[in-house]
Amino acid sequence: MGCECSKFADCCFGSEETKPVASVPEDESVVKSELDVPTFREFTIDQLRTATSGFAVENIVSEHGEKAPNVVYKGKLDNQRRIAVKRFNRSAWPDARQFLDEARAVGQLRNQRLANLLGCCFEGEERLLVAEFMPNETLAKHLFHWENQPMKWSMRLRVALHLAQALEYCTSKGRALYHDLNAYRIVFDDEGNPRLSCFGLMKNSRDGRSYSTNLAFTPPEYLRTGGITPESVIYSFGTLLLDLLSGKHIPPSHALDLIRDRNLQMLTDSCLEGQFSNDEGTELVRLASRCLQYEPRERPNTKSLVAALIPLQKDVEVPSHALMGIPHDAATMNLSSLGEASLRMDMTAIHEILENIGYKDDEGAATELSFQMWTNQMQDTLTSKKKGDFAFRQKDFRAAIECYTQFIEVGTMVSPTVFARRSLAYLISSMPQEALDDAMQAQVISPLWHVASYLQASALFALGKDNEAHIALREGSVLESKRNAAT
Repeated sequence: MGCECSKFADCCFGSEETKPVASVPEDESVVKSELDVPTFREFTIDQLRTATSGFAVENIVSEHGEKAPNVVYKGKLDNQRRIAVKRFNRSAWPDARQFLDEARAVGQLRNQRLANLLGCCFEGEERLLVAEFMPNETLAKHLFHWENQPMKWSMRLRVALHLAQALEYCTSKGRALYHDLNAYRIVFDDEGNPRLSCFGLMKNSRDGRSYSTNLAFTPPEYLRTGGITPESVIYSFGTLLLDLLSGKHIPPSHALDLIRDRNLQMLTDSCLEGQFSNDEGTELVRLASRCLQYEPRERPNTKSLVAALIPLQKDVEVPSHALMGIPHDAATMNLSSLGEASLRMDMTAIHEILENIGYKDDEGAATELSFQMWTNQMQDTLTSKKKGDFAFRQKDFRAAIECYTQFIEVGTMVSPTVFARRSLAYLISSMPQEALDDAMQAQVISPLWHVASYLQASALFALGKDNEAHIALREGSVLESKRNAAT
């Protein structure tokens, strides 16, 4: 680092004066909110069931897993918009009107520092929230469980600023309370930019606790009263600054002891050595200490947090995805032969690969079998599939579409491979929308199947939707990498 630990501590606490924060123009302190995000809407449970492949276990993205009281799933709407769906415990919000009112209020917020709330569902006992999906994991993942590279100092400063800006925006719109602010609530978008999850702007239940984390990390006043205030959110922001500085989840009381004892070597992430100066480290520790003051009134407000963090920013011209080491385009994705063929829309190559794969990826796919299937109808169904396979192999794609359609319409068996093959046949027959529908259906049946994502990419390229196509291509690459790593 840029200074010795003892000198660093002197810098932090050598004077009782509070360093004046730089004044920030109003248009910089709160990020502009003109975004291409649809207005809040109500969804049906059937729409969300389809979008999440029947709330498939494979689509669970919440950190606490399948048995948590409130589970978050990833999904995709018919218009290709990717979503995160939070499904509440059935007893969480008994009053549907109260749930809707709360969700609508949060759903009015629109800002590029938020993973914005798109809608909700409140059919029967079901209570669900629908937000923008952020594909690049949580801050907890990148800080505490990183795989390829630790988060760089300049990116940690950017996270702190973006989070402060998100809180300042919410405060300016009358939503100053955020429940259980922690590293799992910060998510990263397609560009690698950090965003604050909108889910924390609503409680986990009508009468639920505001903090589900270890009580060692909760504001002192919450332990006394059980309630939270805007100042409580600032305290939690201070714990996140400690996370960013240390790369570990250190209880605030322990961190403050380390600072007072000038034992900053234990507080600072060793991966950051040489990445920041004495002044930068001093200011971040000072800011965290102010946020963690025992008396709520002594903590800074969100506007002063933004003003203090803006001057600390580094590498501002470098995109977040570059700082994070996140593949951002086809050139950095290291695509497989199928991914490359999908990018080039090389139908001949895709056809050859699908032929070589055969039906081995249908293993484990859902099927509906009954005694009645072993009848003439079953035989006819299998005959349609065999004829479709023969036509597909012979590149008679019109005949393949007809035979596969007969197989699918009977509905006694479910095969993602049949949908994938008919998707390619549609593509070659200049029917890209039908091809996209089939590729999406293949993914509904088999949510982790990379082939379905690649075929979606080719169909989207054919439809002229290049941005969505590159997203699907990236999803396919990620799924294929995870699949290969598991074998």
